[in-house]
Amino acid sequence: MEFAEVVRRRRMVRNYDPDRAVPPEVVQRLLEHAVRAPSAGFSQGWGFLVLEEPADRERFWAASTPEGGGRERWLAGMRRAPLIVVPHANRSVYLERYAEPDKGWADRSTEHWPVPYWYIDTGFAALLMMLTAVDEGLGSCFFGIPPQRLESYRAAFGVPEAYDPIGALTIGYRAPDHRSPSLRRGRRPVEEVVRRGRWS
Repeated sequence: MEFAEVVRRRRMVRNYDPDRAVPPEVVQRLLEHAVRAPSAGFSQGWGFLVLEEPADRERFWAASTPEGGGRERWLAGMRRAPLIVVPHANRSVYLERYAEPDKGWADRSTEHWPVPYWYIDTGFAALLMMLTAVDEGLGSCFFGIPPQRLESYRAAFGVPEAYDPIGALTIGYRAPDHRSPSLRRGRRPVEEVVRRGRWS
């Protein structure tokens, strides 16, 4: 598939065929592409929890889903995904990397950073997985783990404190699903969001 077509086809998929597993070689490609993401100082401070077994996926939903909230239809389709990948960012890897001689921020302070690149870089990795999914004929959806469920998620999977989940990805073969009502807003045209040479 041409790259431009991959980008055009990428969207959040919220319903999956539960009877079609993601082939192991495709899972491997998703992860190999994820680690090709750019990272500040080549720190690569990310970690990926891959959940393929039904019991593991069910434990994820039990640990990360808030009670009620009127999201039953959304969750019903999402729970059918045969693959969940949770990307995590490790800030300490970046602080250690930038305390090395070629970077020279020996105090390991976060104040040197204009933005938290550990989250940005892990987001880049997640996007590469999403684009790879499209290229492989799959769908995916990136969504957040509610803050009030982070501790139960960590406990369920033994996630070390140094690793912060930036969200989660469901991945699988698409099944018919409802389009998000947010899409009615329409895509903002390039001319509306781009400034050339000067903001105003």
